Amino acid sequence: MRGVALAGGGPLGAIYEIGALIALDEAFDGLDLTDCGVYVGVSSGSFIAAGLANGLSARSMHQMFIESEAADDPFEPDLLLQPAFAEYARRLISIPKLLAPAFRDYFDSGGTTGFFESFGRLARALPSGIFDNAGVGEYLTRLLSAPERTNDFRQLKRKLFLVATEIDTGASVAFGSPGWDDVPIARAVQASAALPGLFPPVEIGGRYYVDGALTKTLHASVGLREGAKLLLCVNPLVPFDSRLAATRRHQKAASVIQGGLPSIMSQTFRTLIHSRMRSGMERYRKEFPDADVVLFEPERDDIEMFFTNVFSYSDRRRLCEHAYQRTREDLRRRRDELRGVLGRHGIHINDGVLADPHRTLLAHGHANRRRIGAGLRSTIRKLDDTLDSLDGLLRRQAGRVRGRRVG
Repeated sequence: MRGVALAGGGPLGAIYEIGALIALDEAFDGLDLTDCGVYVGVSSGSFIAAGLANGLSARSMHQMFIESEAADDPFEPDLLLQPAFAEYARRLISIPKLLAPAFRDYFDSGGTTGFFESFGRLARALPSGIFDNAGVGEYLTRLLSAPERTNDFRQLKRKLFLVATEIDTGASVAFGSPGWDDVPIARAVQASAALPGLFPPVEIGGRYYVDGALTKTLHASVGLREGAKLLLCVNPLVPFDSRLAATRRHQKAASVIQGGLPSIMSQTFRTLIHSRMRSGMERYRKEFPDADVVLFEPERDDIEMFFTNVFSYSDRRRLCEHAYQRTREDLRRRRDELRGVLGRHGIHINDGVLADPHRTLLAHGHANRRRIGAGLRSTIRKLDDTLDSLDGLLRRQAGRVRGRRVG
C-alpha cells in the first residue's frame, strides 16, 4: 500500500505542498497521488490531505487555491484573517466576574498582596485566539459537498487521518480512525489547523482540539500502522542555515538575529519541530523495517522559504512555483537514490519530465503578463523620451520663428 503524509506550516506550508506534490505527480510514472491507500494530514497539511483523499489532484487544488480567480468557488485569503469576535465577546463578559475578587484580594490584604499578583487573574479574560478559522471549515464543507466528494470519513474510498491535539490532555487524536470517524472532515481539518494563540481551540463532542503538530510533526506512524509500505512525506518547514546559504551564494553570511524577533521565533520553531521529526524518522526505520519512508522538504539554505511570512497568502503564485522548481531540483539530485526505493513499489522516475526546462506552474497568461508588462513599460519610456525630444524640437523651432519675425 502507498500513502502520503503531509506536515503543517500555515498557508505557506499548504502552498509549498501543492507545488511539491505537482512536481512528484509529474515525475513519477506509476503513481496517482489521488489513488493511494492512506493519507495523513497535520495542521495545514490536513487541508491538502483531505483534498487528495477526495480525489482532488494537486493540479486541481492549484487551480482552486493558487490560481483562485479562475475557480468557480475561489478560496479567499480573508477567510484566514476573520477576527474571532465570538471569542472576544465571551472573554469580555467574564471581566466583571474577575474584577470583583481581584479588588477584594488587593484591598483586603492591606497592601501585602501585590497589584499584579491580585489582578493577574484578569489574564483569563484574554482571548484564546486572534482569528476565527470557522470560515475555512465552511469553505471546506461546500467544497466536499460537491458530487463525487464527501465530508464523511466513512464514505471515503481511501483511508484519511487528520491529527489534532486535545488541549486538556495533550493527547493526539487521529480523526478518521475508529471511534473518531463520525466527525465531519471539514471540522477535523479546522481542529487540526487551529494553531494555539492564532486560532481558538475547536470544540468537538464537548472536548477542545488544537494543532496536531504540538505532539508530532508528521504523524507518519499513523499511515505506517495502517499498512503503508511506501509513505511519501512532505514537510515544508526546515531550520535555516545562513552559513550554508552564504557559501552557496558566495556572499557574507547574515545572522538570523538581524531579522529580529519574528526570525528568531521562526528559527526556534522550525528547529524544534525538525529535530523531533528527524528522531521520528529514525524510529520509523526500526519499527517498520519493511516500509520505505521518503521525505521531501526545502533545502536548509532556502532563503525564499525562511524569510516569507508563514501566514502569507498574497504571493502564493511565486511561492508555489518556487516549491515546484525546488522539488524538481531535489528529484534530479536524488534520482539515483530514489530509483531503487521507488522501483520496489512499481514507480519509475520520468527523466524526460525532469529534464524539461520549460515546465512551470505559472499560468501562461500570468507569465506573459509579466513579460508584456515589462515590454509595455519599456515602450512607454521610449515614447516619453520621443515626445520630450519632439516637444523640445518644436519649442526651438517656435523660438527661431519668433526671432525672425522680431528681426
